[in-house]
Amino acid sequence: MRSVRITLCLALLVAAPRVSLAQDVRRFAPLTADELTPEQKKWADAITEPPRSVSIFIPPFQAWVRDPELATRLTPLGDYLRFNSSLPPRLSEFAILITARHWDAPYIWCSHYPRAISGGLAASTAADLAAGKRPSGMKDDEAALFDLGTQIYRDKSLSDAAFQAAQAQFGERGIMDIIGLMGYYDITAMTLITMHAAPQANCSMLLPPLPH
Repeated sequence: MRSVRITLCLALLVAAPRVSLAQDVRRFAPLTADELTPEQKKWADAITEPPRSVSIFIPPFQAWVRDPELATRLTPLGDYLRFNSSLPPRLSEFAILITARHWDAPYIWCSHYPRAISGGLAASTAADLAAGKRPSGMKDDEAALFDLGTQIYRDKSLSDAAFQAAQAQFGERGIMDIIGLMGYYDITAMTLITMHAAPQANCSMLLPPLPH
């Protein structure tokens, strides 16, 4: 079974870069089966299982496989933050979109915009965020999350009012889940920037660049 999953990953290696993204393949070029170490193969096998069910031959995993010890620690963290934290999908995906907007990370945006909408985030909220505006019509918990993430990213600080609003909505555990989620996607965004990973060809909503 393990060999079957590795073979499937290798098949995706051939197909995925052509159909899903543009990428500078000089950076973290896909590895062949013969180039994978036992530790890399073990991690590659593990992430083909639910809840991820992904290939190591797509970003950011294509880069993370270079450091399987780091990767084996990052992926369980990501699984917890995305699938098992105290936040519902509407909020966890909103936090990811805020991080994508902060980093101008179109690959993350394209991956998570549909999940945010299916999780219950209003399309108008995502559209305002993409345009670099404070979204209008946010729910109270969305506004608390937006202010928390935006102040930390923009101001490198967090006001007492924003902290108290977040605490009222999420509790202290929820605040840490938000910080953890954004931190995880900070690592992901920096990886994608380094890889020169471009948005997927089938992106349902592109992330426009903002003036700096």
